[in-house]
Amino acid sequence: MLQLVREKIISRSLRVGVIGLGYVGLPLATTLAEAGFHVTGIDIDQQKVDLANQGESYIPDIASSTLQSLVEAGRLTFTTDFSILKEIDAISICVPTPLRKTRDPDISYIIAATRQVQANLHLGQLVILESTTYPGTTNEIVLPELESTGLRVGKDFFLAFSPERIDPGNPNFGTRNTPKVVGGVTPACTELAEAYYSAAIEQIVPVSSARVAEMTKLLENTFRAVNIGLVNEIAIICEKLDINVWEVIDAAATKPFGLMRFLPGPGLGGHCIPVDPQYLSWKLKTLDYTARFIELAAEINSSMPHYVVGKVNKVLNEMRRSLNGSTILILGVAYKGNVSDVRESPALDIIQELIRQKAVVLYNDEYVPSLTLSGRVLRSQPLSSGLLQAADCVVIVTDHSYYDAAWIVNEARSIVDTRNMTRTIADPKIFRL
Repeated sequence: MLQLVREKIISRSLRVGVIGLGYVGLPLATTLAEAGFHVTGIDIDQQKVDLANQGESYIPDIASSTLQSLVEAGRLTFTTDFSILKEIDAISICVPTPLRKTRDPDISYIIAATRQVQANLHLGQLVILESTTYPGTTNEIVLPELESTGLRVGKDFFLAFSPERIDPGNPNFGTRNTPKVVGGVTPACTELAEAYYSAAIEQIVPVSSARVAEMTKLLENTFRAVNIGLVNEIAIICEKLDINVWEVIDAAATKPFGLMRFLPGPGLGGHCIPVDPQYLSWKLKTLDYTARFIELAAEINSSMPHYVVGKVNKVLNEMRRSLNGSTILILGVAYKGNVSDVRESPALDIIQELIRQKAVVLYNDEYVPSLTLSGRVLRSQPLSSGLLQAADCVVIVTDHSYYDAAWIVNEARSIVDTRNMTRTIADPKIFRL
């Protein structure tokens, strides 16, 4: 059975399915199709499926022209019908794994996708979970469901975990050239998953188990979350000591060893860095252990939006104004520059806190035309001299490349710069993080 699947990979006759067509799934489906496989993308969102079948990309990292050419060539098709899995040889599960309001993992999407796979599981099928989750999910949740069919892992079907490493908006690294970790439930599963992904991705990093692969992803983003928490606290410390934290970071970064450059900001955003460490922390709590570094970093990072609002309040006080009734213009609501993704964006917390304190909040973000917060719809305002001059305080939250820092400083009354976009400008109206 193993050799038969390997031969299908080599001949590109392997039929591929990707469940979940978001920031991870659509790029993966496109990369696999470009490698010569026939790929079927599956999603419960009919709008995504319709757009993709028309060759219209809703993911900025995937050009519509690329998608359209693959659709027209018959390499890519999209559907909401999971019964197509009966005809699929290799399945990549790329569904969301959010946190509940209680900060517990929500793996309901993984469970739902696994049940669809289970209902259509057949001999020789390769199943790979890519959704970020806690160590043990593949073995403890996915495997029992699939083996309930009577098929045996490593012999009748193959199961592995391979963490997604998508960095939206990164011009240098995408699905094809980002090294891909794979860990199977059995050695045969690892071997097959490695052969499968190596047909489309430049470098594969096999590890000894699915649990190691799951933990690898959590280490990557916990490392970042903890170090961002550290540098955010350094920023607060530097303000109390009347020291420019950005100058400190620039000077420290000249050391050629022993230091990795991290930057402070208004908080953590995106699906991975704010969420992934919490999966690990939750898992450790079930083992009666407190992940103290993770908890402390989360506490500092989650407090940064409130710290930014506090800084806005101080700036207005110096102008003899109160936050109540002042007009605050937020520049950028995406979680990072030059993307449209607002998942876990600190801008959302900043806006809601400003509204709670009765400020008049406007925002500009060409990547995010509208926002819905607590049932309230906000729309991006065209950036103009009039808009900047009308604001009592301008808060730079996201460093989109289309922002002209010098022009913004020239037009605005006061600026809170959380991203150091105004680093080359000396002006008393600028208040940096």
